[in-house]
Amino acid sequence: MVQSRDDVRNVAIIAHVDHGKTTLVDELLKQSGIFRENQEVAERVMDSNDIERERGITILSKNTAINYKGTKINIIDTPGHADFGGEVERVLKMVNGVILVVDAFEGVMPQTKFVLSKALELKLPVIVCINKIDRPEARPQEVIDEVLELFMDLDASDEQLDCPFIYASAKNGMSGTSPDKLEKTMIPLFDAIVNYIPAPEGDFDAGTQVLISTIDYNEYVGRIGVGKVESGKIGINSDYVIVNHHEPDNRRKVRVSALYEYDGLNKVNVKEADVGSIVAVSGISDIHIGDTICDPEDPKPIPFQKISEPTIAMNFIVNDSPLAGQEGKFVTSRHLRDRLFRELNTDVSLRVEETDSTDAFKVSGRGELHLSVLIENMRREGYEFAVSKAEVLYREDSKGRKTEPMEIAYIDVPETYAGNVIEKLGSRKGELQNMTPITGGYQRLEFSIPARGLIGYRGEFMTDTKGEGIINTIFDEYAPYKGDIQFRKQGSIISFETGESVTYGLFQAQERGTLFIGPGEKVYAGMVIGQTGKTEDVEINVCKSKHLTNTRASGSDDALRLSPPKILSLEQALEFIDTDELLEITPDSLRIRKKILDPTLRKRAGFAKKNNQ
Repeated sequence: MVQSRDDVRNVAIIAHVDHGKTTLVDELLKQSGIFRENQEVAERVMDSNDIERERGITILSKNTAINYKGTKINIIDTPGHADFGGEVERVLKMVNGVILVVDAFEGVMPQTKFVLSKALELKLPVIVCINKIDRPEARPQEVIDEVLELFMDLDASDEQLDCPFIYASAKNGMSGTSPDKLEKTMIPLFDAIVNYIPAPEGDFDAGTQVLISTIDYNEYVGRIGVGKVESGKIGINSDYVIVNHHEPDNRRKVRVSALYEYDGLNKVNVKEADVGSIVAVSGISDIHIGDTICDPEDPKPIPFQKISEPTIAMNFIVNDSPLAGQEGKFVTSRHLRDRLFRELNTDVSLRVEETDSTDAFKVSGRGELHLSVLIENMRREGYEFAVSKAEVLYREDSKGRKTEPMEIAYIDVPETYAGNVIEKLGSRKGELQNMTPITGGYQRLEFSIPARGLIGYRGEFMTDTKGEGIINTIFDEYAPYKGDIQFRKQGSIISFETGESVTYGLFQAQERGTLFIGPGEKVYAGMVIGQTGKTEDVEINVCKSKHLTNTRASGSDDALRLSPPKILSLEQALEFIDTDELLEITPDSLRIRKKILDPTLRKRAGFAKKNNQ
């Protein structure tokens, strides 16, 4: 018999990137008494790894649980960035309702639409939280209208439209049911969760069913499956069968050796868990997302959507430059292979494939950010390797035509820069679908554009809009190939010699364009040290010092003025490299280089390529 479990609520917090989800979870944790009175708590405590903290983005969904007036509220903080959308889709299978967080100034953004559409498809009730209500430019009434319009656009039911609105300033720990009457507490939001989000339901007496929605990984116990108990109960040291909706013939007998529930930020050992509980299961080595842990007597898999396929790929290659092995701790192909395949334990949207060469691996992901986060993590762990330019993954349709991934790009720019952005994206095969004025003298542009047209564009976009533009993209569909795109207009300045850069050589080089290095840096032949103002590459000897004569003192070099070099970040370097270049990555340095270092061989390869076209 189906019963509801009134002492539990399972809720996910969804929003566009940077609308305040993680800060909101922080405040709910603090006000629920999870931390001691005098305990020091880091800001955005749910963003557990360094990159999440530095970038202010959530990459992996996180589970936590709090108690409010005798009700256990399981909260899942989800990523807001489109590259990690796969995480959001899966997590929503574990909950009975969502809190949609919307910035009181920015209003509805592309990812708001994406995450809300996923929640409405699953018929989940929604609590709307208008956050950052204390911003001087906040416009709560207009934002409410935008949210309700979005609900109607997404065909929400009458029950979903009749949702509670809570106004909050998560940063200041305030909330209320009206924008003018905020209390210095989160109780209005807690009450809305308990009163509006339905309690989980299931058959307590039926056979066990636990759908695994996310995977955690621990060096000591291996893979940990996280999911909700849909029916029956699950206990430790019991035998179960794992089945999967997409692989009906595949059945494995397993034993659960450890079972955890969440309490605050901790996992707590439990002996068994009932319907509605969100649990973490360890002891099953090859558990995967979408698996259902079932009673051996009655194994029924729970339907589960397939994980979104990757759209871009790059090669991760063992570093073979003249400076290889000097800065990294892990430099061999075995190190690289082990680390990439280990990443698959937790990142289900990633694909890693062997190539013809034992020194190169093809890594595919959901977007540039997805892959750059992996690169940055590996770099910090002491890995040294090289990567190629990101390229999109093409497919063939049923008629044998070449198709490519298309994105919808939503761009907010001051009116003065709109023309420039339209022109640039037009040259990258972007089609303007919509253009609407928004508050503050901004225009919102909506483009349909091939995913490859956006590779390398973000840095240029920030320069063109003086840092005032906002660009958000979301995968749309695979569509017929749109034709060739010319990416980089400028050539590279290439070092001709191996050695150390000196002021005199750099002074000669800076007349040709923008330099990426300063004096006293190690360089090698074939290394890219700058960007020219023209389309052709130029080779320059930056290790050359001035010949001394009897009449010229060595001190006269001091008068040479060098412009400060343009130091590229990881993202900028990944955007800059061309198809015949690699980015050399070490814990201490980022160096751009030509794939073929020898200038003669490089010219021959260039001629051969032209003749073949």
